[in-house]
Amino acid sequence: MIGRPMDGHEKKWYRLQRAFLTKPTTRKTHQPKNNGQPRLIARAALPTRAGRFTIYGFVGRDPQIEVIALVHGKPSTKSTPLVRVHAQCFTGDVLNSLSCNCRAQLELSLRKIARVDCGVLLYLPQESRGMGLKNELCAYESKCGTTDTRKTNEWSGFIPDSRNYRFFGQILKYLGATKVRLLSDNPEEVRQLEQSGIGVTERVPCRPRVSRISRACLQHSVLQPLHDWHASRLRSSAL
Repeated sequence: MIGRPMDGHEKKWYRLQRAFLTKPTTRKTHQPKNNGQPRLIARAALPTRAGRFTIYGFVGRDPQIEVIALVHGKPSTKSTPLVRVHAQCFTGDVLNSLSCNCRAQLELSLRKIARVDCGVLLYLPQESRGMGLKNELCAYESKCGTTDTRKTNEWSGFIPDSRNYRFFGQILKYLGATKVRLLSDNPEEVRQLEQSGIGVTERVPCRPRVSRISRACLQHSVLQPLHDWHASRLRSSAL
């Protein structure tokens, strides 16, 4: 059976259907240009057990560069806020692993910052200082063996610390801080932050109490040259 020829309206409808089915339906959206400076994407009040904070979300030129800032008080050029740079640790921060002291350091930092007039905790969603969760899990089994933390990172093909301190410095300046008291046991963080244009007037130790289980694992990272937290301090503070 031979169908009748299409009239003008039917041909037009047929062409519209073909165009809809064959052409992508996604629409190009205008993305604001980012010259590498931090871009604020969200801000909200965040009450916590440690105290009241304001949480900020920042992104960089690369959408994968994200930083969360927990701010207490109002940092300014006239103040010297207490600052902590904390890299995300899923096993420690979330699962409360005893193989590291990351959650203990995070909680201690929040309490210390909440007690002063102003302070900032920069939380970096970059697992294990930029190593990534998958690679961290691959290296996790050797972390408490004969290989220390520094050698574990090198074994995995990563430098000990790949964090972008220049971006952190820009965020602190955005928040109004040009000089800080750095909550850290790592002298290298002081050097990196000062190179980003932020003055460090004091390095405040971040030494929470640790359990007996985590003590052996932590002694590997204590002995590496990046840190000056002595093993004797670990033994005296163990539960």
